[in-house]
This record gives sequence, structure tokens and C-alpha cells, in this order.
Amino acid sequence: MPRPAAIKRDAGQEEAVMQWIKAVLGEWPEDKLYEDALKDGVLLCRFMNALREGSVTKINTTGSNFKIMENVTMLHKAFLAYGVDQVDIFQTNDLFEKRDLGAVTNTIFALDRAVGKHPEWTGPRLQRQ
Repeated sequence: MPRPAAIKRDAGQEEAVMQWIKAVLGEWPEDKLYEDALKDGVLLCRFMNALREGSVTKINTTGSNFKIMENVTMLHKAFLAYGVDQVDIFQTNDLFEKRDLGAVTNTIFALDRAVGKHPEWTGPRLQRQ
């Protein structure tokens, strides 16, 4: 199956995602570009664990590219378990190789929609900012 066209990046949406992650985690690596801050999946795994404790049980912060890419695989599983539709989840290379950052951003918006189905989450929301 051919790869769909990349989703156009939207600086406003990326800023909203950065602000949401910062509101939830209390931090964002200000010295990094959006794509570099998210690339290894560590920040997104920590973010997912903040939304639902234990969502990503192991986060690789060092090691080979394969080990780092495992973060994204674990993140995908956590998204699905939380209620994000499979069709809304970016592909590993969209993030790790920075092929389609628009798809990554869209996934975070889909995650916010899933958060809306979890009344136990009373923290910040992406859509309410």
C-alpha cells in the first residue's frame, strides 16, 4: 500500500501541543525544536504516563536507535489502550525520522479527544487552551 501524502505542518497546532505537554509535565525542552524534542519518544511516553500512570512501562533513554524506537512502539500501544483510533496514530518513522510531523501532531489532537472520554483525567486539556 502506498504511503499517504504527508500532512502539512501547522505551527499553531504544534505550539498548542507544546503548551499542553508543558502544562501536564511542567516542562518542555525550550532549547530544542518541536521535532527534536519529540523524536526519541521519551517526552511523549512521560506525557502518556502522566495521563494514565503505567501506560508505558519502560522508557529507553539511551541505547541504539532500535532501543529508542521501541519507545514509539510502546507509545503506540499506550495510545490504543487509552482509546486513540488506530487510523489516527502516526507511523514510527513519521516521528523518529521526522517524515511527517503533521501526522504526529494530529495524533496528539486525537489523544486529546480520547482524554475527553476519561472523566478521571481532570488535568489540562489541549482543546481548552
